[in-house]
Amino acid sequence: MKQNYLMPTYSPDDVCFIKGEGSWLYDDNNKAYLDFLSGIAVTSLGHNFKPVTDAIKEQAENLLHVSNLFKNNLSDKLAKSIGALIKGLHNWEEWDDLIDYGKVFFCNSGAEANECAIKLARKIKGPNKHKIISMENSFHGRTLATLAATGQKSKQAPFEPLPADFVQIPYNDIASAESEIDSMTAAVIVEPIQGEAGIIEPAQSYLKDLADLCKGSGVLLIVDEIQTGLGRCGSWFKFQDSDIAPDIVTIAKSLGNGFPIGACWATTEVADNFSPGDHGTTFGGQLLACSAALATLSSLMYMNAPIQTQRLGQIIKDKLSQFPEVDSIRGAGLLLGIVFSDLDAKQIQLNALKHGLVVNAPRKDTIRIAPSFLIDEVEIDTFINKFRQAVDDTKEATDAK
Repeated sequence: MKQNYLMPTYSPDDVCFIKGEGSWLYDDNNKAYLDFLSGIAVTSLGHNFKPVTDAIKEQAENLLHVSNLFKNNLSDKLAKSIGALIKGLHNWEEWDDLIDYGKVFFCNSGAEANECAIKLARKIKGPNKHKIISMENSFHGRTLATLAATGQKSKQAPFEPLPADFVQIPYNDIASAESEIDSMTAAVIVEPIQGEAGIIEPAQSYLKDLADLCKGSGVLLIVDEIQTGLGRCGSWFKFQDSDIAPDIVTIAKSLGNGFPIGACWATTEVADNFSPGDHGTTFGGQLLACSAALATLSSLMYMNAPIQTQRLGQIIKDKLSQFPEVDSIRGAGLLLGIVFSDLDAKQIQLNALKHGLVVNAPRKDTIRIAPSFLIDEVEIDTFINKFRQAVDDTKEATDAK
């Protein structure tokens, strides 16, 4: 499909999806595709999930939007539910003291959530302590500040010079963090699993060691849970597996099950350093987005999403381990990277699409899958069969060269 009127920021495939239901997408020729990418870890409850759709419809019939100069009746409730999950509580409605634990700024995307986190860290520490440390191969967004924090030179190069005092260090290397943190450092921002780098996991002790280092150095720890959070990796937030307490947590992607919304959560002590006028957004926390997010979180809590993703992820791993071409499987829950040494993952992605399967290759040797939490075992078997065909096609083409 030739796109004459859009800026060339993407090079989309010619497939045009017009409808979705559960784990399935349908193109403009009514061909069905099993969606094992979920808009890159966004539609965790699948497409056209009725409770979310109904919540959006009901809110749209009442009121779409009011300015943040006025209160609305949904944003505070949503912020409380996010704080409860970050604290590890399930029955958040029973807790009335969460205001002393943390507060939320709502926005429209993951990049905006990270932008808020960076601004908050610099506001707290002041002009003499402004360095932001992030990791090589990380991805935190495409605004100028979040791009400066993104540890991928190929993405940064066209826009240099970027904002100053952003430094990248090797991921999963606590000695590098010890060397780089100094009296000028405001914060460290880290992904508990690097998604865009190919589903890269650190050593089990890394996040705990990093959190201890930050605390001992008086440096804020920002955990970017945009791709890993809200149950996808077998816990509500992946940092919880390391038994740490970040100062700031950023969230987006699956928060609205496809409706654009992001959130920057911070401890109350940190959050209260913002004053009116320090930060803002026209659409952040508006009624329609909050209605989608509340319905999403309610459904995720009802189904106990972390337990679900642990179980389904293990089934998928067990079946993929039977593929002799697969070198390893990285990741946790339903965010998995399937690694190949002898086959081009990007070609596997293209061949999968021909067979009606949506996956993604964030790098040349890795296929990323992030299916809906509501997939069933029949759909998993369908995925395995389609993926087998895609791998066979790629292997045949490779052998023919």
